[in-house]
Parts: sequence; C-alpha cells; structure tokens
Amino acid sequence: MSTSPTPSEKEKKDKEDRAREVEEQAKLPYKWTQTIQDLDITVAVPGNLRGKDIVVEMKKAYLKVGVKGQDPVIDGPLPHEIHPSESTWTLEPTTTGKEISIHLDKTNKMQWWASVTSNAPYFLDTSKIQPENSKLGDLDGETRGMVEKMMYDQRQKEMGKPTSDEQSKLDMLENFKKQHPEMDFSNAKFG
Repeated sequence: MSTSPTPSEKEKKDKEDRAREVEEQAKLPYKWTQTIQDLDITVAVPGNLRGKDIVVEMKKAYLKVGVKGQDPVIDGPLPHEIHPSESTWTLEPTTTGKEISIHLDKTNKMQWWASVTSNAPYFLDTSKIQPENSKLGDLDGETRGMVEKMMYDQRQKEMGKPTSDEQSKLDMLENFKKQHPEMDFSNAKFG
C-alpha cells in the first residue's frame, strides 16, 4: 500500500524538480520564457553580426534559428502551432554582443508549452507553471467570457451547486413543466 507524500515532502520534491528544470534550462543554447499567449526566445550571438547574417525560419509548426554557415541553434518541429504572420524576430545589441530576439504568437492561447521544439532535450513540467497575475480586463471579449464562465463553474462545483450549463438545462425543464401542467413528471428521472 503506497502512501501519498506529506505536504512538506511534496514541497521539497517540487523545489528539487524546479531546481533541476532551472539547471536544465541553463544548459540550452538559448533562453526562453512564455505567457499563456506567446513565447519569447533570445539567442546570444557575436556583436559583429548583422541581420543578413542571421537565419530565422518561422512556420506554423516549425522553427529554425541560427547564424548563416553554422549549425542552427534551434531547428525542429514546434510542440504546438504558431501564427507565423504575427511572430517576429529582431537583432538587438547587448552589453556583451548581440542577441536574436524571437517572439512567437501561439495559435492556442490557452496552452502552456513544455519546450520550444518537440526535439528539445529538456522539458518543463507545465503542471507546475505559476501563471503571471493578469486581469480579466486584459483579455479580449470572447476569452474573457470563457474564463469568467470557467471560474463561475469551478466555484459552483466547489459548493456542490450546478454549473452554468447544468443550471440552464434545469431552467429549461422548469419552463417546460410550467408550459405543460397537464404532464406528470413525478416519476421522471433526470441526469
């Protein structure tokens, strides 16, 4: 019989896993961060390079980044699709040289990525991602409505009450009963 870990054991394991992820990410030849909507990558390159020396190929499900004449730093299938026309790259000066700065616009704005490419050797545990604090007002109308509905339904479930969809069905049934008082629903089973 296995026992589940205590909260302190779980917290210790989470810290160890996070430290391992940070260490693994540090070994990558690029740095990357993400929000639920987009992904940003930076690749350090020598300061004498210009835009024409850089290779960046962004497709719906593929990314290649590097310096012409050298092996690419990133070259592989993306784990999820992007909007190539909304994704950009620039070559920026830094204190130690230059960096290629890449911005990928995610197609699915509700999905965390475990890695930049599917063939990357290191993966993040996306279940442990702590999303940045954002305001519902930052979201577009459709996304905001969907998030508010999800939050409402979650609160309803926690209180043992019907979700918005379940409540809508109950309301329709009650209206039907009122419109048809001649029908007997006493032995009807719902659900």
